[in-house]
Amino acid sequence: MARVLGLDVGSKTIGVAVTDELGMAAHPVTTLARRGTAKDVVQVTALIAKYAAERAVVGLPLEGDGTFGHRAARVRVFIDALAAAGVAIDECDERFSTVEAEETLIAADLSRHKRRQVIDRAAAVVILNRWLAHECG
Repeated sequence: MARVLGLDVGSKTIGVAVTDELGMAAHPVTTLARRGTAKDVVQVTALIAKYAAERAVVGLPLEGDGTFGHRAARVRVFIDALAAAGVAIDECDERFSTVEAEETLIAADLSRHKRRQVIDRAAAVVILNRWLAHECG
């Protein structure tokens, strides 16, 4: 199975995770600084090439009640740009992914400073694990 990239797209950063070669587990990779949609697409496609990923799973920040809001609309622009660049995309409801990631990092006894450094990629792991568990739809 080819690898899959998981993306937690925020307004300032993009957390990135990738599956292992067997497609069974997600691992944190990096956090990219947002530089504008076109440059962000270049950064992500470079990672797709580096990891020979067949697709990207992008977290869609729906509102608490599951509706499509302004944050989801901004992420949709990025999704459309990735798709236009030839990237196969799956979307995954990312509600509470950062909370779940934060709880995991606290349980791992990471300091607040260290958690801030890795939270975006940890949220990308949560999103990718949801996709691996077929919880996205």
